[in-house]
Amino acid sequence: MIVAAIAVAACASPALTPAGASTAAGTSTPAGSAQGSPVPTTFATEAATTTSAATNSPSPSATATNAIPAFRHIYVIVMENKEYGSIVGSKAAPYLNSLIARYGLTTNFYAETHPSEPNYIALTSGDLQGTNSDGIYNLSVPNLFDQIEASGRTWHMYAQGYPGNCFKSFQASPVADGPGAVGDYVRKHNPAISYTSISGNSARCASITHLAGFDPAAADFEMIIPNEINDMHSSSTTAGDTFLKAFMPQILDSAAFEGSVVFITWDEGDTNAKGGGHIATLVLSPGMTPGARYDGACTHYSMLRSIEQAWGLPYLGEAGTAAPITLPY
Repeated sequence: MIVAAIAVAACASPALTPAGASTAAGTSTPAGSAQGSPVPTTFATEAATTTSAATNSPSPSATATNAIPAFRHIYVIVMENKEYGSIVGSKAAPYLNSLIARYGLTTNFYAETHPSEPNYIALTSGDLQGTNSDGIYNLSVPNLFDQIEASGRTWHMYAQGYPGNCFKSFQASPVADGPGAVGDYVRKHNPAISYTSISGNSARCASITHLAGFDPAAADFEMIIPNEINDMHSSSTTAGDTFLKAFMPQILDSAAFEGSVVFITWDEGDTNAKGGGHIATLVLSPGMTPGARYDGACTHYSMLRSIEQAWGLPYLGEAGTAAPITLPY
């Protein structure tokens, strides 16, 4: 067994317990208003032209002092609006609790804020970037997608119900798209389209597609955004648990999962605890000691740091203050 440190931003360093608004360079426009003009499309150019606030300036590339696997694939699945206690130990979430028993869980993970969208921006850019609502944002700031491409890796966003063709409107009509119930696609849950380096480039927008074509080997980094029913936003814990039970075998039973990691997190809870509520975050990787727990205080910046440190990427914003968390693999 290899003990690997998954770096988690804003985490303290307690022992592992095995179990048996910055000055954003982007602009904000209300939902339904006109889109901003495109900006340079490469990470290097965009970083050079973005306002140089401290939280937006990537620190030097990570030199990990703890061994973090250079995962083959990293998958991030974002669910919605459920507090930790609505998931962990809940009879309404038998499948999720089976994953918790088989893999790992962070027990002290808090969202940054309310409502939904700023948490997605935090997760993918290291800062709230001035976002404070579920509106339409056009942000010309360094982001994880740009970083991944700059490192020679690939990314893909699977957004359930997404119409394609660089769709920039706030919401799309419900359509059947992959497993689970039919529900709304909403832009606020798709962070990639909020970055002008992507929304202003049709070739890069092509990396955002609907869910029915999901392929666990399609890209190095894959983000999965269920529709508003399957992500628990406008439905129950049971609805989201049922969706994940249908969807997750596509990853867990695939050859691509070997040497890879899956994060299942929530955007926010339903309290104001520490900003955005206490949420569950599952960490799944083959060979992990079943029932592993980490009790350190963490946020979505934790996940960003984990990804960046695993792949030796620069730390964006708050990810630069991360302390590592160890999980057994």
